[in-house]
Amino acid sequence: MMQATLRNHPSDPKGELASRTLAMPADTNPLGDIFGGWIMSLMDSAGKMSATKQAGGRVVTAAVSNMAFLAPIKVGDTVCCYTEVTRIGRTSVTLAVEVWVLRQGQGERVKVSDAEFTFVAIDDDGRPRALAAESLPAVAPG
Repeated sequence: MMQATLRNHPSDPKGELASRTLAMPADTNPLGDIFGGWIMSLMDSAGKMSATKQAGGRVVTAAVSNMAFLAPIKVGDTVCCYTEVTRIGRTSVTLAVEVWVLRQGQGERVKVSDAEFTFVAIDDDGRPRALAAESLPAVAPG
């Protein structure tokens, strides 16, 4: 529990806003909190949109790591997913994805979840492909 407390400190989200939606009753678990699988799906979708732009084309989710649920999401909360590129490989893009909510659409943002998502760029046949040249970091001559 100590780790979750440290990770849930008030600050600004990292990266850019990739998606925003409203938590609805159909998305709850039997206890009335928003189901974790729904949150993961939102994070994956937000990451996919950012990774597609970064990769210059189609991507697929290859891995999810360091998934943490820090606080529950309630019906009526505004759910915002933020993404930040943390690593670019030859065929892959890794993003930090954070979920923040506005309780009942108001007040200060609260960080409720975070994870690392890795996406692989694929070609029309579903095989890994090199990222578009403009996606790769500049390399200094040397």
